[in-house]
Amino acid sequence: MHIRSAEFVVSAVDQGDLPADGLPEVALAGRSNVGKSSLINRLAQRRSLARTSSTPGKTQQLNYYRIDSALYLVDLPGYGFVKGGVELRLKLGRLVQGYLERRAELRAIIQLIDARHGPTDLDLAMIDWLKEHPKPFLMVFTKLDKLSRQQWRTRLDQLGASGVLAGLAYLPFSAVTGEGREEALEWIYQESGVSL
Repeated sequence: MHIRSAEFVVSAVDQGDLPADGLPEVALAGRSNVGKSSLINRLAQRRSLARTSSTPGKTQQLNYYRIDSALYLVDLPGYGFVKGGVELRLKLGRLVQGYLERRAELRAIIQLIDARHGPTDLDLAMIDWLKEHPKPFLMVFTKLDKLSRQQWRTRLDQLGASGVLAGLAYLPFSAVTGEGREEALEWIYQESGVSL
């Protein structure tokens, strides 16, 4: 699947900064440094469309990326560690919660989880929150290239036994190898209501 155009549009710090063109939006949620920017870059096949950093907590706005002039991918601030302390973390939490609960253009959410560690307590809390809200969501397990096939199978078995995956859509993903890219894009287009 080929994306013809991908561009950064705006970093929104409050609701008034959000685009008003009515395009459908798919949000990317996850803890700090889980690979949201890397996922955007791999989906768009652009090396530096979204800025990546080895330092967690760098994304402190809602970053909008317009894809094929048809939809937005919205990179949400990571939860967990935020460079700037507790006050900024609370402010970002309010911004993200308001966006997720009230944004009419939001069609679906991708919940990123580090495949090496499985879901953290914060990830599980987010999954519980997503289950209680009407938007479709997909769990994407990132950094798959850092695990062997056997390690990934073991991780899946553990998650299955714990009931975390019960009835939920998920897929493995690697920004390095591109594994999972096509499936993620198909899901994004399907849930946003945009024809391929």
